[in-house]
Amino acid sequence: QLQLVQSGGGSVPPGGSLRLSCAASGSTLAGYAISWFRQAPGKEREGISCISKNGGQVHYTYSVKGRFTISRDNAKDTSYLQMDNLQPEDTAVYYCAVARRTGIAPCSYERMEYWGKGSLVTVSA
Repeated sequence: QLQLVQSGGGSVPPGGSLRLSCAASGSTLAGYAISWFRQAPGKEREGISCISKNGGQVHYTYSVKGRFTISRDNAKDTSYLQMDNLQPEDTAVYYCAVARRTGIAPCSYERMEYWGKGSLVTVSA
């Protein structure tokens, strides 16, 4: 069974950078679109970025567009979320998730089948 192993969280000052990783274990990411979510303290979980099965199409929510970069390395069965110019409002637990069915979109934030356990990102001075 597919498991998603996350790494790369931590604490940085405003303006700093972090890279999150989401690696497949037990199976492969081939055939899955990959999405990243975050949940800030006291808030609902939100989808922030996703990438299509072949990596050719990506989506970002407005709040992270231009600062975050999603990618996937199918040879390594790993997805990455590069986060630059981090701000205090980016403080959250970040999750990766995968789905085979994405509807008419190349990727989405619905019908996720497997989830990582989360990575805490803290941005403070």
